[in-house]
Amino acid sequence: MDPITTAIVAALVYDLSKTAIKNSYNALKNALKKKFGSESDLIEAVNGLEKKPDSEGRKATLKEEVEIAKVNDDPEILQLAQDLLDKLKEQPGGQQTINQTQTVKVKDVKVGRDFNIAPVQEGGKKT
Repeated sequence: MDPITTAIVAALVYDLSKTAIKNSYNALKNALKKKFGSESDLIEAVNGLEKKPDSEGRKATLKEEVEIAKVNDDPEILQLAQDLLDKLKEQPGGQQTINQTQTVKVKDVKVGRDFNIAPVQEGGKKT
């Protein structure tokens, strides 16, 4: 997951009642509003996730909107996201929350046949 989505999701999952986290979160959200507008799809995705922070669908929507808006190309917003992540790391259990946020979840994978996974070298050749 990209750093901006990770910061937002981790902050919402962790606890916005902590002043330092809340202030960093609000700084990031305000920068996003300033750059993309309060009515943008990106801000709507953030607002939706605020209502249901455990929703995998809303997390995916936020990730998609961050990618569409190319937010990760903005150094100021990236710095605000990093500041928020740093504040989270300072909290008890904060690093664990960040790690869990970055973990990819795969559910109900079913395979009908046996298959082999082999490493692939550059150029598509199997090793």
